[in-house]
Amino acid sequence: MTSPGKQFVFAISLSVLNHLGRQLYRSFATVLGEAISNAWDADAHNVRIYLDPDGGGFWIKDDGIGMTADDFQDKFLRIGYSKRKDGTSKSPSGRPYIGRKGIGKLALLSCADRISVLSRVKGGAYVDGGIDNAMLDAAITGDLTPEQYVLGQVDRSQFTKYTQGHSHGTIIHFEGLKDGVRRSLKFLRKTIALYFRFSLLDSTFAIFVDDKKVTHDDLSLLVERTEFLWEFDSHRDPFVDGLKTAFAKEPDKHESKEVSLTDARGFLASVKLPRDLKVLTTDERVGVDLFVNGRLRERDILKHIPTARIAENYLYGQVHFDALDDGTDRFTSSREGIVADDPKFKDFLGELRKLLLKTVDDWDLWRCKHRKTGDPENTRISKAQRASEELYNAVVKDFEPTGRNTPARRVDAWVADLSEDAAFNFESYAECFVSENVIRKYAEDRETQLTREAKSEAKEQKRREDVGKKKGNISIDIRRNPNELSYLSMRYLANLVDERQHNQKEASLVRDATEFKPMRDAVAHTALLTPEAKARLRTVRKNIKGRIKTLLSNQTDRAAKRPSRKTKSTRKGK
Repeated sequence: MTSPGKQFVFAISLSVLNHLGRQLYRSFATVLGEAISNAWDADAHNVRIYLDPDGGGFWIKDDGIGMTADDFQDKFLRIGYSKRKDGTSKSPSGRPYIGRKGIGKLALLSCADRISVLSRVKGGAYVDGGIDNAMLDAAITGDLTPEQYVLGQVDRSQFTKYTQGHSHGTIIHFEGLKDGVRRSLKFLRKTIALYFRFSLLDSTFAIFVDDKKVTHDDLSLLVERTEFLWEFDSHRDPFVDGLKTAFAKEPDKHESKEVSLTDARGFLASVKLPRDLKVLTTDERVGVDLFVNGRLRERDILKHIPTARIAENYLYGQVHFDALDDGTDRFTSSREGIVADDPKFKDFLGELRKLLLKTVDDWDLWRCKHRKTGDPENTRISKAQRASEELYNAVVKDFEPTGRNTPARRVDAWVADLSEDAAFNFESYAECFVSENVIRKYAEDRETQLTREAKSEAKEQKRREDVGKKKGNISIDIRRNPNELSYLSMRYLANLVDERQHNQKEASLVRDATEFKPMRDAVAHTALLTPEAKARLRTVRKNIKGRIKTLLSNQTDRAAKRPSRKTKSTRKGK
């Protein structure tokens, strides 16, 4: 039994550092973000990252307000300390705080064997401390309390190069980097340009890698691969400005438009090929990311609102929704996402999904316009028309001129102008080819006898072919099946198979075929049809398909009822 007056307190094991730090953070961008975000919150103007030549470590140096010994102990080393604890949401200079929970600093332990921290305030001396993960492991195994674990000493001689002229701020040295981090350093400039937007959007804050400032130019490869752009709510971004400049140089290859997303700003863009999104590593693709107050909060946000449309494989972008940073903490402990069932987040995703659906429709329309494969699931046009357009795109590539001079542009305009007509004619010819050959098969199967008129027509067409062959010095056979049916067009074929042809009051295949012939001949002779002729031909094509399907259905029914040849011979034998 406990004695009266006994007070109880929490006892925290050092193993909590594993759960909140070393084992919680997976993305190097997130880890790097914690260090850079701390510099932002400390009102730094510059963050400088220096890479060890051997790739075994790196340094992060800022010119923020720095830390006193008390700050280092009571704020930096105090797990859970939040700058917002008194309701403050901005730094002394007015910057919106990025940090919230006070556990992000533990991310620093997850990417290296050892980190060393050196910091000073203006007019003060440096304070320092080192954390060795091997020593920390030993302390955790020994079940030491935080009070029993003392930070290691820092070899300040290693910092000499970086302390020169450093009157205030913090310097962190990472040693013994994990393999994943070492590989990521190769793409460090691109990573920063992509995921640390406040460094590009705020003129008072800059990030340098080996003394070279990171700018939107570090994403020039992504700009080159970008095809279309959707910008919402006049988002100010030098990367988007770079896209617009590139688009202006080749307006015939790009499309863009302004769209709207409630209470958010940013942009969506699409690349020419899905593999173009792999500008960081071959295993990592750029996606549509969510930022709050300039900081990356959720990568690939479209995973929450998938449309299963092919366009998503081409999209990337950045959505800035600062309204998520209010009095409610809706960010996960890993800082790599947002609590999925948060009401404000769910409402935002609903709005974003509406925008996404419009975007993928635009994408399909623009892709087809630029003679590229679009979205086969989009019902904006029929599958046959889409296939015809894609066939034209494939064929026309051999006719596209090289160069961008005036004559080449003129020829390219001719080719582009043919696109719509070509798709229509291809589809029409395909239906004509199928319809007439199916009717021939139907007539052969029924052993239909040709009329005198049909025989005369077949003979005349064969004569014309023979004359043409002689003029062309052709001695080989042209038609695979040179029977009389192969020389008959739909008008004559319809007369052979349509049992309703004599009833002038009833719709028939013959009447449709008669109307079909002049337009069919124009298509066969590669002519461009008038809009009125196209509309009429669509109607006739639809009617012919319907009549043929009826004929084939009747034929199938008759075949099912008809005894097989084997059955007939057996009965005859009886």
